[in-house]
Amino acid sequence: MQVDLRVLELLSSRLIHELISPVGAIANGVELLGDEDPAFAKDAVALIGQSARRAGNRLQFYRFAYGTGGAGGGAPEPKALIAGILDGGKVSGAWPAAYDGLPVEWQKLACNLALLGSELLPRGGKLILSGQGKKLAANIEGEGINPPAEVRAALAPGADVGALTARSVHAYFTARQAERLGAALTLNQSAPNRAAVTIGV
Repeated sequence: MQVDLRVLELLSSRLIHELISPVGAIANGVELLGDEDPAFAKDAVALIGQSARRAGNRLQFYRFAYGTGGAGGGAPEPKALIAGILDGGKVSGAWPAAYDGLPVEWQKLACNLALLGSELLPRGGKLILSGQGKKLAANIEGEGINPPAEVRAALAPGADVGALTARSVHAYFTARQAERLGAALTLNQSAPNRAAVTIGV
């Protein structure tokens, strides 16, 4: 799959943005360790541990979803990656057992699909992954579902790379990943609080 340089720049920007918050919290925790108050030190250790876990979860997820993690065997367990990326957030979801037998590239696609679905829930909600074989779906339920026009445009075949932003590049990447596997991605909203992103050959 040929990737435009702008897409790489936006994906890198997105990844850095995802890491700034937990890494910054780790730095703040280290500063608190210098305080003489034992209570502050205890809070600092807790903050560092929590933030390090979040940073690690995000790095492992994006390494698999965007990179070559899992190529040639030894793939991480996607179920744990999904649980990690959703940990501490407002969206709940689970990795269905039917996805365990998918080829690695389809598991990567399923991970990106799950992340796309969770990002369409700005106020939190439920992410229900389903499907089997080369047909996947992320059904989402929650308040405030209103996919931005830029995200919808990024999902369309032949989307304008020049119009992509850090907000829409993940949708673009997921749709192109589906196309590379001979599948099509569609987004349908059936109600103000319910929508589905589906992938099928």
